[in-house]
Amino acid sequence: MAPVLSRSLTSASIATSLSPSFNNKNSLVRFRTSFLTQNVFRNGGVVSCGSGLKWKIEKKEDKLVVRCEAAVVEQEEVAESSGEKYEYQAEVSRLLDLIVHSLYSHKEVFLRELVSNASDALDKLRFLSVTDPSLLGDAGDLEIRIKPDPDNGTITITDTGIGMTKEELIDCLGTIAQSGTSKFLKALKDNQDLGADNGLIGQFGVGFYSAFLVAEKVVVSTKSPRSDKQFVWESVADSSSYVIREETNPENLLPRGTQITLYLRPDDKYEFSEPARLQGLVKNYSQFVSFPIYTWQEKSRTVEVEEEEPKEGEEAKPEDEKKKKTKTVTEKYWDWELANETKPIWMRSPKEVEKADYQEFYKMAFNEFLDPQAYTHFTTEGEVEFRSVLYIPGMAPMNNEDIVNPKTKNIRLYVKRVFISDDFDGELFPRYLSFVKGVVDSNDLPLNVSRELLQESRIVRIMRKRLVRKTFDMIQEIAEGENKEDYKKFWENFGKLLKLGCIEDSGNHKRLTPLLRFYSSKSEEDLISLDDYVENMGESQKAIYYLATDSLKSARSAPFLEKLLQKDIEVLYLVEPIDEVAIQNLQTYKEKKFVDISKEDLELGDEDEVKEREDKQEYILLCDWIKQQLGDKVAKVQVSKRLSTSPCVLVSGKFGWSANMERLMKAQTLGDTSSLEFMRGRRILEVNPDHPIIKDLNAACKTAPESGEAKRAVDLLYDTALISSGFTPDSPADMGNKIYEMMAIALGGRWGRAEPEEAEPEDDVVAGASETEVVEPSEVRPESENDPWRD
Repeated sequence: MAPVLSRSLTSASIATSLSPSFNNKNSLVRFRTSFLTQNVFRNGGVVSCGSGLKWKIEKKEDKLVVRCEAAVVEQEEVAESSGEKYEYQAEVSRLLDLIVHSLYSHKEVFLRELVSNASDALDKLRFLSVTDPSLLGDAGDLEIRIKPDPDNGTITITDTGIGMTKEELIDCLGTIAQSGTSKFLKALKDNQDLGADNGLIGQFGVGFYSAFLVAEKVVVSTKSPRSDKQFVWESVADSSSYVIREETNPENLLPRGTQITLYLRPDDKYEFSEPARLQGLVKNYSQFVSFPIYTWQEKSRTVEVEEEEPKEGEEAKPEDEKKKKTKTVTEKYWDWELANETKPIWMRSPKEVEKADYQEFYKMAFNEFLDPQAYTHFTTEGEVEFRSVLYIPGMAPMNNEDIVNPKTKNIRLYVKRVFISDDFDGELFPRYLSFVKGVVDSNDLPLNVSRELLQESRIVRIMRKRLVRKTFDMIQEIAEGENKEDYKKFWENFGKLLKLGCIEDSGNHKRLTPLLRFYSSKSEEDLISLDDYVENMGESQKAIYYLATDSLKSARSAPFLEKLLQKDIEVLYLVEPIDEVAIQNLQTYKEKKFVDISKEDLELGDEDEVKEREDKQEYILLCDWIKQQLGDKVAKVQVSKRLSTSPCVLVSGKFGWSANMERLMKAQTLGDTSSLEFMRGRRILEVNPDHPIIKDLNAACKTAPESGEAKRAVDLLYDTALISSGFTPDSPADMGNKIYEMMAIALGGRWGRAEPEEAEPEDDVVAGASETEVVEPSEVRPESENDPWRD
């Protein structure tokens, strides 16, 4: 606020005479002073000047009181007083079009919305009748009935709920986005003595208009127990107006409640007026609504009728001599059928539900024929409140693509028992737990207006965390159960998914690792856990050793195992493609590192350092000579610590792919071949100093380093080590030729072989045909005691 300047001046102190004299405070005073300009005008006793100042003159006895205020104050007041307030306007027809065609992704949800409205009307009546039983009257039970008419293309939905008066029709149906349920809940909340009924479904006030998704005309006939009159609300699609009239036809009068008639569009008439289709929608979306929902269905029954017509060729017998014969015929008829027989068991206390009830609910809700392997029923309260029943199926999906598909439709989300969606992309469950089936019901979920999409929020993240934790508890109970076959069955069905969790969910490693199972060098028939492995470890063992191969058979015969088996060290066999990546993401378990025995720098903890130095000194020349022969095929050649019976082995570098990983990456359909050479890493040839072949080559490199046979032996040694270590040779044909060549040298006429003779003239052959030809062996090599081909 600008400062206010007040001054009191006597008439004598003013530097000019006042003319004329004033009679009241509203009279205009014209005067000239040293600080006032001549531009003044009358303003209710206020004198203003062009300089932006405002002067207010008052007479007090024999004095003139002049008050001066900054004009800023006046400008603010003028600005505030001159502003006009406007209400937002909307084109109703366009707004309705947006609500109908933009909010909902599936037309079929119209039935869910209308049934939910009917359920709310029944809930309101039930609540209000507690304090005013006269509202119930004699109008019958609280129920919902849905009757399609395929011939006329209409659907009629009738409830015996609270109904609406004319004013309520205008307020609820005539005002878009005004929810009668929300207003009712607010009234209950304001009146704390009555309490609040959280079973009411409505929230946004637009669900009713979803009827125009399939209808070109909607007629609502309603009768409230608070009114003696029944009113009809009628509107057509793409219209900005509606009609309300009083029902005068006695045949259409309702005892209580609301009847909605949808006149279907031509292109939706045949689909949604089909009784079976409507019943399927009710079972899908409104199966667990707390009131009975009846649908008008065509049924059949067998009846016996009398057969009186005579057979051909027979004369008709008198009436009294006719034998009454009957036949069975099928008769069709229409009747009401209860569509929501299954009860929401998650709304009951777990102590009240039997095991058979859980199994029956699982089979009906998910169309399964096998009992679930396990289930859990729980209620979460506090920051987020929801109820849930989760199941582990009795078998894995038949289609492998469904195993790791996050959109498996296995989790059904309900809000106040009304189905919302089962199409989630990892919001409630991670991909590796997508095999879990169940229902989740909550009143706190943040949904979009169409109630089809779950919005990302802190509440959803908390729900996901608790659902995952409960699932792990359920799996852990199976693992710790007395019957070990149960977990073996679970692991066969879903073990790969838990390994996927090791890759995708680092936050739950502590829950996942105790559930993992592997074969090992000491347990080739039964799977063992990591806890079992750690418990069986020796005192000097500091790591968990593993070997990744393509099968148990190749793992058993791998040369990497020789020294470890000799020292009684257990090795895990990773025989599934996902195993190696999963273990690499775990890195440690109970402070024990995972070590791949097919990679360099393997430390077993109890090596003989003296012997190692002697062997290294003895074979350093051989290692350099072999490296020279092989060139860039290997990064280096060194004496091995892991071999006992094999002459050599090819190991991977510490940071490169193993042989198993290299094989898997080559098999990828969309793999990047350019990265294979880079990620393949180093290959290191390790030789066994105690093997005869290595000793012979050591002698050859010292006495005949240029020997062709020795060089061929080195090439063949490398190729065989390549295969025995799990790698794929670059040229299998070249390797085969080398083996054939070595076999020819080794066999070379050992058992004698027939040499082909040159062809003789035909006459000589005919002439000597009667003589017996003796073929002598071309060469016979003496057998030696050390001959490897000797029997």
